[in-house]
Amino acid sequence: MQIGELASRGGVTAKTIRYYESIGLLAAPERRANGYRAYGEPALERLRFIRDAQASGMSLAETGDILRMKDHGERTCEHSRAMLDRHLHEIDAQIASLLAAKAELTALSRRAESLDPTACTDPNRCQVLALDLPLDSKV
Repeated sequence: MQIGELASRGGVTAKTIRYYESIGLLAAPERRANGYRAYGEPALERLRFIRDAQASGMSLAETGDILRMKDHGERTCEHSRAMLDRHLHEIDAQIASLLAAKAELTALSRRAESLDPTACTDPNRCQVLALDLPLDSKV
């Protein structure tokens, strides 16, 4: 198949395929006499794996590691599981950070509801965002 068909069947663009070739995720295909790239089903399967790995949160570098291991006949399940576990831990840390930020913003918003806008006289600061005031302060 030509690059356009591979792109269509793989759910990516031809530009993406060329990029994957340039970084070694896809092997350079054979060229026909007319210079067109000629891809087979193995290229489509590899392309779908790359797309699925990205959808699961893996980077192209991580995906490349798995593909290189596969190319050398190595088993990758433990390696992939370890990567997924690392991603899960990173996501848990991000969630914790976002929840802390949400709690802070919620407290600031609640404080803002109780403040008198006419009491905000400092020309350099907003009383809503004055972090040196206690969140339960009613300046």
